[in-house]
Amino acid sequence: MPFVKKKMFAKEKQKAFLFLIKELGYSQKEAQRFISKGRVLVDGEVMTKTAGEVEGEFEFIYFEPITKGLVPHAVFEEFVLFDKPSGVLIHPQTKKTPYSLIDDLKYQFGRDANIAHRIDQETSGLVLCSTNKTSERDIKMMFQERDMKKKYLALVHGELKEAVCIEAPLLRAQDQSAIVRMVVKVHETGKASKTDIKPLQYFPHANMTLVECSPYTGRQHQIRVHLFHVKHPIVGDPIYGQSEEDMIKFLDKTLTPKDRIDKSGSTRLLLHANELEFNLYYKDYKFVSKVDFLQEVKKSIGIELK
Repeated sequence: MPFVKKKMFAKEKQKAFLFLIKELGYSQKEAQRFISKGRVLVDGEVMTKTAGEVEGEFEFIYFEPITKGLVPHAVFEEFVLFDKPSGVLIHPQTKKTPYSLIDDLKYQFGRDANIAHRIDQETSGLVLCSTNKTSERDIKMMFQERDMKKKYLALVHGELKEAVCIEAPLLRAQDQSAIVRMVVKVHETGKASKTDIKPLQYFPHANMTLVECSPYTGRQHQIRVHLFHVKHPIVGDPIYGQSEEDMIKFLDKTLTPKDRIDKSGSTRLLLHANELEFNLYYKDYKFVSKVDFLQEVKKSIGIELK
């Protein structure tokens, strides 16, 4: 379990964040963020004030990374890439999350290593990570300034005959019809979003098309929503293109694998982050995933594509 409670001892009364800075080497920002997230406990009670004090014994909920032996795709002094498998979270959802990609990253490259961007849990493929605070800031700025070229592979329902540029604004808002959860939709009040889609191969037996997706913006669920918007939802998408009832079953983890194949066509979302291209510190880089996406497709849909 990555999050563990560790007993600490402060010899004299002091601010808790100062103790974390001096004894554990965190920055002030990190220490105060941990306190605000409830990771300092005094007499079993969560400290609620970032300026709270400690004296004597108290507990700190510490992130202790584990490894599943995930081999990096590429390693450099300033950054590292992983080919994330489908189903692996980028970050823990709760303190009880048993494993996420950040576990292996920090286990292998130290506490200052961090993930520079996000892909969905079910999306597989390349994830770029920094190895220190400076490169973290610079890489995140590249994504923010859209200086990062990304290409994804996706298998979609139906035949897409020609390339299409989808420019549809995306709004992240609570779907009132679905009790609950946050979804993304095309809406005129949303943020400008653009994705180029290029068909690569049509499989008439399955009535599915392999496509290459190049997002120019980085909105949440952008490729998934844009493809659904043009009536070519991604095979295996449990949200976009599904009924409210089945969507809720998936979110509640009560949708069986057989039902998921029947409803969406696959046991997983068939979206793969396949290429990353960027310039960092005056050097050009281009990376292509080593995963055979069509083999992943075959395993997930249970039929041979023809």
